[in-house]
Amino acid sequence: MAIPMVAGTKPAIVTLKKDETVYWCSCGRSQKQPFCDGSHADTEFEPVVFTAPKDDDYYFCTCKRSGTPPFCDGAHKRLLEDD
Repeated sequence: MAIPMVAGTKPAIVTLKKDETVYWCSCGRSQKQPFCDGSHADTEFEPVVFTAPKDDDYYFCTCKRSGTPPFCDGAHKRLLEDD
């Protein structure tokens, strides 16, 4: 199983409108974090589709280690502990 690249160490806070659909980068290679730009093309990773159920701010994971993708669950806080 491939390990995604760490793109950041804090969540990306994104305001979305109800029914807006985004594609979260799961590989960590995208230059448009936290969203997919197609950089996963030669990997086993696929973007995660998310459609906002309501107008709100959403906290997207950028470390790519979340247990609840595409959302931040604090996994970035453990990155240094795991090294």
